[in-house]
Amino acid sequence: MFSKNWALMAVFSLLVVFLVTTMAVQSEIAPGSASGFPFLLRYNYYDEKCEDLEGIVWSKMKTIVQLQHNAPAQLLRLMFHDCFIGGCDASVLLADRNENGTVEREAIPNRTLKGFNFIDTIKDEIEEACPGVVSCSDILVLATRDGIVLAGGPYYPVLTGRRDSKESFFDNAMAEIPQPNGNISETLRLFSLRGFDERETVALLGGHNIGRIGCQFIRPRLSNFTGTGLPDPTIPPDFLEELRWKCPDDNNTISNMLNDEHTDTARGLSVSIRTSLDNHYYKTLMRGRGQLFADQQLMANEKTAAAVTDYAIDDGVIFRTEFAHAMAKLSNFGVLTGSEGEVRHSCSHLNS
Repeated sequence: MFSKNWALMAVFSLLVVFLVTTMAVQSEIAPGSASGFPFLLRYNYYDEKCEDLEGIVWSKMKTIVQLQHNAPAQLLRLMFHDCFIGGCDASVLLADRNENGTVEREAIPNRTLKGFNFIDTIKDEIEEACPGVVSCSDILVLATRDGIVLAGGPYYPVLTGRRDSKESFFDNAMAEIPQPNGNISETLRLFSLRGFDERETVALLGGHNIGRIGCQFIRPRLSNFTGTGLPDPTIPPDFLEELRWKCPDDNNTISNMLNDEHTDTARGLSVSIRTSLDNHYYKTLMRGRGQLFADQQLMANEKTAAAVTDYAIDDGVIFRTEFAHAMAKLSNFGVLTGSEGEVRHSCSHLNS
């Protein structure tokens, strides 16, 4: 008799095959839409000019993750911040200033982003093999996908053919990146503007399974929630005590896996050897133990709470399937194609 887990994995495999087939047959769709797949993106876009592109990215990512276990989380956040503002166009990678003196990566929500060096390393390798051919936006999307797989997450197909933006979007990043203290209404509004429904929003936030969270985003919940001078009343007392112990005034970061048995429990340290992308995040939300207010707010809405419940069950097969679909959709949001933008020679600088 087949086991329940085997059956669930079979369903997951079939759904991934369906996703691949669906993406392959999509035709002419506006590049600015997240609801479909831009027709100028396609599989194996670089086959004639850079045949081993995906092999290079995969090989470099394996090395990077072996040396830096937190790299998948850093790249996932970097890609999200890029795609959420202006589309997946590598605008967040630019260090060049706009005419008004601003640069997107210096916007407050982006100041804690990491992983730029990983993209530069991969870009350098690709430039040696295929100079002036592969865009930084494609590299970021591919490297993020491979990082997710190396972190134990699901594989999902990635179309290529993106072009890089010639500008960055400081003001948009300041206003439209979802905030860690945002309520559920604001979070859903920002995702909806980009074509994501409640369930897709919950799936994408599952990226919080891995990585670290700055204590500056957590401390306001611990002692002065919304200016009351009191802690967030929704935090269970034992978890409040744990957060205060893990996030004292002199500590900057906290592991996303506070309760995991492999977490280094020495006070003031934040390094965790748990780097697997699973459904742990949703299980903690169901126990009221979300580290960020915005995370725990997913339980304050009927539709998002239902999705959290679905993703928390079993071995996370439902989460893995829907996370893969949501990431594939995000990867195609607002892209530049054809003659739009440029293919940067250096990911942090414009060509001219």
